[in-house]
Amino acid sequence: MSHRRFILLLGAALLVIGGAFYVSSLRDEPPESRGVRLFPGFAAELDSVSVVTVRKDAKAPVVTLRKTGSLWTVAQRDDYPADLPKIRKLLLTLGDAALIEEKTSNPANYAMIGVAVPGGTEVTVTARDGDHTVIIGKPLGNGNFARRPPEAKSYLIEPSVFVETEPRRWIDPHILDVAVGAIQRLEVTPAAGPGYSIHRTSPTEDAFALESAPPHRTALDPKAIAPSPSAFSALTADDVAPAPSTQSSVATLTLTSGAVIRLTGTASGDKHWLQVQNDKDEPFTARTRGRAFEIAGYRYDAIFRPLDQLLKPKL
Repeated sequence: MSHRRFILLLGAALLVIGGAFYVSSLRDEPPESRGVRLFPGFAAELDSVSVVTVRKDAKAPVVTLRKTGSLWTVAQRDDYPADLPKIRKLLLTLGDAALIEEKTSNPANYAMIGVAVPGGTEVTVTARDGDHTVIIGKPLGNGNFARRPPEAKSYLIEPSVFVETEPRRWIDPHILDVAVGAIQRLEVTPAAGPGYSIHRTSPTEDAFALESAPPHRTALDPKAIAPSPSAFSALTADDVAPAPSTQSSVATLTLTSGAVIRLTGTASGDKHWLQVQNDKDEPFTARTRGRAFEIAGYRYDAIFRPLDQLLKPKL
């Protein structure tokens, strides 16, 4: 290693070490608060929380989660049901968060550790005993820097608190969960090309038959015709939006139970949207009515397979 390269590496290392010591020195008082909860008494108020807001870079919240009765919804997604486990995880983490070390009280230093907005993520939780607000800053070790406005003092807290700042990340992602074994018949009308229908041929095996093959074409074997195991099971949404006015593909599932589920798909650029309807399940239909779900492209393709994928290659 050349002398010049050694000097450069040594200088970079000293800068990193110096920065760490500087951040560590950003405190105004001895750590008398060590071990005190970020929100003392908040853990006892978890069941009374009614609103959670997240603010990132603007005056208006980027995410508003509201509780009505036992249902949590995402305001920025037309009050679509929210992901309850994710909300509960955030609230439990805030309830467990403890002050580890006092840091800077100087606003000029807030940006360095991310405890101001913009820069940090402000979370406000409304419970029976009032509002609890914290700005979650940059991570450090097993925790984050944080500040409770309007307090000037900031802290290092543990455990770490991670807050999603996109509304789509807070929706309940579950849409549909239908195993192949529950499908009796599937009728598909794709956006392009001819439609088709397949039906179950065995009560014990996932074997299906194509009801009508085109002239001079032969269908694949019954197990190859069966829907993909991942087509309709554990189907999740990446986002939810008002249903589009245009519809391009339709798949109608008739289940062995007699229930009928209708899926309408629309592909727009690199996004794939799905509407779901089950008239015999009113709570489900009420949840999905007038809405479209963004799903992964490969899941969309598995639902709306073109007829040619069910036929043996042309000779």
